Amino acid sequence: MLPVVAIVGRPNCGKSTIFNRIIGERLSIVEDVPGVTRDRIYAKAEWLGTKFNLIDTGGIDIGDEPYLSQIKNQAEIAINEADLIVLVCNARDGVTQADEYVTKLLYKTNKHVILVVNKVDDISYKERLYEFYSLGFDEPIGVSSLHGIGFGDMLDAIISNLPEKKDVIYAENIIKFSLIGRPNVGKSSLTNAILGEERVIVSDIAGTTRDAIDTKFTKDERDYVVIDTAGMRKKGKVYENTEKYSVLRAMSAIDRSDVCIVVLNAQEGIIEYDKAIAGYAHDAHKAIIICVNKWDAIDKDDKTMNKWVEDIRKEFLFLDYCFITFVSAKENKRVHTLFEPILKSFENYNRRIATNVLNDTILDAAMLNPAPTHNGGKLKLYYVTQVTTKPPTFVIFVNNPDFLHFSYVRFIDNQLRKNFNFEGSPIRIIARIRE
Repeated sequence: MLPVVAIVGRPNCGKSTIFNRIIGERLSIVEDVPGVTRDRIYAKAEWLGTKFNLIDTGGIDIGDEPYLSQIKNQAEIAINEADLIVLVCNARDGVTQADEYVTKLLYKTNKHVILVVNKVDDISYKERLYEFYSLGFDEPIGVSSLHGIGFGDMLDAIISNLPEKKDVIYAENIIKFSLIGRPNVGKSSLTNAILGEERVIVSDIAGTTRDAIDTKFTKDERDYVVIDTAGMRKKGKVYENTEKYSVLRAMSAIDRSDVCIVVLNAQEGIIEYDKAIAGYAHDAHKAIIICVNKWDAIDKDDKTMNKWVEDIRKEFLFLDYCFITFVSAKENKRVHTLFEPILKSFENYNRRIATNVLNDTILDAAMLNPAPTHNGGKLKLYYVTQVTTKPPTFVIFVNNPDFLHFSYVRFIDNQLRKNFNFEGSPIRIIARIRE
């Protein structure tokens, strides 16, 4: 389980730009407008070999509610989720009332706070760092998110103050699967139905579960661990989109799982954030099953299930390899149909292909369907080998990786799936130049 670092601060102080620079890509939308909503708020980060989860708590929608109330809600979310907090201020504005307000909230926690003063782009702003000592934290670290100045010092401070987090170690043959999804899709009810007893508190109120709960059990002489991921706990009124934050408590569970079951609510249909949550499991390269829960609560005919499958395949294009199941946790119907996909997904997630068979298959396919010209050159594929499992990862040795078009990566993926059984499991393909 990786430690969690949250970036907090008032609107337009540069939180998302800092977030993007740390992770090395533009995951958060960045605009020079206070209160812009973000597409992504979570990512894995690494500095000097130390990995951690990073949260961008931006995305406050400025509305009719009091300004400070929104800042308080944002800070409380970060306080609850994070092991370490990075408080971002703006050197050009100096210490503001909003900075002082967030600081008072952070004083009440036992979380370590690193004070970062952004937009220190030249020496004149660097001299203004001294006034931030008034906030009462350790020495402020001046950075420029625009130019990358001071990021080494900031990241050094982050990794030196991260708490050590230890995972529960399970045997290799134990299948670890988690239930992920929006609040109130029935994750806890489904956990209870799987276990056959009331192990987890169940409520109709979205966000009852607070923490991820591991439960070990045996079925048909096979050992499993089910991880019931926490929903979003409501504390007061949160003006930001609470569904965005429901994913935060699921991240460690996704990391610890072999198989992630994305739970949908049949009554509500597929909504955009279902795809976002599934995307986190996909980005983590986990085996995935889509499970439509509350199947008892909708009107059905002989075409309903096929229509759902068609819609899921259309909406979750990036999960075309996954199994789809339909259950009613409340009525304890069809829950048994989950176990065959779980077992098959796990087996395929651990599948290894002999090198000679792999090369015969892929090189023959490449000969019949050569790669197109891309970036001014023609790709030559020399050799293929599988380097690891969980997920199955293949390295293709070529004359120049720059000549590899994404459509040809898809072609190789399709050939692997056509000739070998990888249903339920993602596949990673890495191109390297042949030395």
